[in-house]
Amino acid sequence: MKFLEHTSFDSINDFLNHVNLGECTVSGNLEAYSCKHTGTDRRLSFSLENQILDSLGQSSDSDRSSPGEILSSRSSRKTLIYLVLTLSHIYPDYDFSAVRAHLFFREEGWESFKLTFDTYMFETAKEWAEANGGSTLLESLYKALDEVVKLSECEIYSYNPDSDGEPFLEKGAIWAFNFFFYNRKLKRVVSFRCCCLSNLAVDGFISDELSDKEDAEIFDEMDM
Repeated sequence: MKFLEHTSFDSINDFLNHVNLGECTVSGNLEAYSCKHTGTDRRLSFSLENQILDSLGQSSDSDRSSPGEILSSRSSRKTLIYLVLTLSHIYPDYDFSAVRAHLFFREEGWESFKLTFDTYMFETAKEWAEANGGSTLLESLYKALDEVVKLSECEIYSYNPDSDGEPFLEKGAIWAFNFFFYNRKLKRVVSFRCCCLSNLAVDGFISDELSDKEDAEIFDEMDM
């Protein structure tokens, strides 16, 4: 997978870098990746494929947690591997299991994405409109995504892991969502993720860090 720079994402990423809403702060990011494998990707892809095939061989019809028919086709396995590879590039320190990851991915449509966006990003969208002459954040997002991955040709997936599979929730997180837009023809994936952090929790975390640092400095100055 290769990170792709697209200027069409710049204004949205700059805005979503830090949106202070008073009691909380929203941050988000759009990233595009080519599905062309690097040397590391080939090894990881091979490992993920073997994980899935081993799980398919061990699974039973009554085992709802197994990949089952969902990953029985080469095409569906390939899609999952691309999505997991994208996650691995975004969070290189986290070890994603393909067998577990398939439980957390769900195929969506634009309307379900829009519903999630409208639910969580309402106040953020108001800030965007005020800063951009009344233009809507969702329309700007649609235009940018369409330019990079042609939404009419995309499969859309949400990623909703349990706590053990969630590498990106920071301290004080109130909510987070993660979507992937995959265009098979272009062999390209765009990740869009947003997180909302409590400013009170973050401020408390910083205060704790400063207090710990001050305590450490006091002990360093004491004669033991």
